[in-house]
Amino acid sequence: MRTLCSSTLIGEFFIIGFAGLVAMKDADLTTSTVWTVCGVAMFLCLLLCGLITRPGGVALGWALQIALVLSGFVVPMMFILGVLFGALWWASVHYGRKIDEAKARFAAQAAASPADAADAV
Repeated sequence: MRTLCSSTLIGEFFIIGFAGLVAMKDADLTTSTVWTVCGVAMFLCLLLCGLITRPGGVALGWALQIALVLSGFVVPMMFILGVLFGALWWASVHYGRKIDEAKARFAAQAAASPADAADAV
């Protein structure tokens, strides 16, 4: 799960940076405001890459996805990108957990196999 979720978060890191460049063109927003918000969001993406397997890591990821969708009120294209990355986040969590379960089953089978072979001899 960690690899899939981290890949999604790194993609979001770049999307948030590009959205910051677009948001700078808005006359109502100051450059410092845009880059403070974008910088915090980008930092959270990187931080979550390391915290994804800890308790609450996935929930923080969902909060970031919601914030990404809500950023569409500032940069309208982010509504679409936020929904797309939300779907990627869901897929990363869902299929990542399935892969982790399959790896655990495979490791358990591999660990049990040498003992069975030794008993047969």
